[in-house]
Amino acid sequence: NRELGASEAHVVQSSEESSDSLNDLLGLKAISIRLPQGMIDDLKAIAEMNGLGYQPLIKQILARFVRSEQKRLANEMIQETLAQRKADKGKVA
Repeated sequence: NRELGASEAHVVQSSEESSDSLNDLLGLKAISIRLPQGMIDDLKAIAEMNGLGYQPLIKQILARFVRSEQKRLANEMIQETLAQRKADKGKVA
């Protein structure tokens, strides 16, 4: 009889709740960032050429940067560990 869930307030609340739930399930968090207008224009143009929106493009760019930095830092740590082991062996001999 449409007594439950038929009001506009209920629909809005339900969609907000499902959006929050979906974000939680996907581990997503909305952020706000200020960028120069020229950079946004450039990102939009690049995104359009690649058939994307500019926000998904920014997400991809950040993901690539994070992976790259994680690899770089891991390699630095390995090199430091190897150098320390080599130095320690030199002290023992």
